[in-house]
Amino acid sequence: MQALIVYAHPEPHSFNAAMKHVAVETLTAQGWRVEVSDLYAQDFKAAADGRDFVQRADADYLKYAAEQTNAAGLDHGFAPDLAAEIAKLEAVDLLILQFPMWWFGFPAILKGWVDRVFAVGRIYGGEIGMFSKGRFRGRRAMLAFTTGGAPETYGPAGLYGDADVILWPLQNGILNCVGFDVLPPFMAAAPSKVGDAGRVGILDAWATRLRSLDGAEPLFFHPLDDFDSDAAWTLRQGVAGRTIGQSARRESDG
Repeated sequence: MQALIVYAHPEPHSFNAAMKHVAVETLTAQGWRVEVSDLYAQDFKAAADGRDFVQRADADYLKYAAEQTNAAGLDHGFAPDLAAEIAKLEAVDLLILQFPMWWFGFPAILKGWVDRVFAVGRIYGGEIGMFSKGRFRGRRAMLAFTTGGAPETYGPAGLYGDADVILWPLQNGILNCVGFDVLPPFMAAAPSKVGDAGRVGILDAWATRLRSLDGAEPLFFHPLDDFDSDAAWTLRQGVAGRTIGQSARRESDG
């Protein structure tokens, strides 16, 4: 079993780094082959641009998605740094994105990794498929992240709002979009404010979660068959929305 941890924190001694170390040790002890993409250590280029392609379909006008599709059809169409990350992703049975939550999302370097590595024509789209018919169906992915605020601030009545709402673009729009079974996220809330004992407790809980992955129920997302392609990909008539992102119901005409 192959696991990839994409780790995005600039400080090697951060709590995110500690979580990454725990994940490597725990998964390895369970027989996983674990690879880490340490984006800051790799000086990973976050900006998506024309340098991502060895050969351009249109050298005069950059349409990034079209160039991704073109590169996907070539033997060596992607720049070496990008090709290496794509190969890591394609090999995974488990993907963990490890990061500090900054401004309710990924750090820029991790968002850049997604922008560049999740290439249309190679990772999703067309015959490769998307969502419940995506390439990575049957494989698992999850978010592991730290916050500055206490867990209560990420509740339905909290100052920052429901964490499920905040994470929807990441879990549905990225991981579920390419077909992963998305496992419940692990939120390490305010590790800088809980003291040494609290931090040890969080790391122990993280290790426990990793040891119980086989029994984890993936998050629910509506399958593609719940949507009507003839009605702008909205829920079919009579199908009730069951996610934080789809809460409406299209009533039957009958």
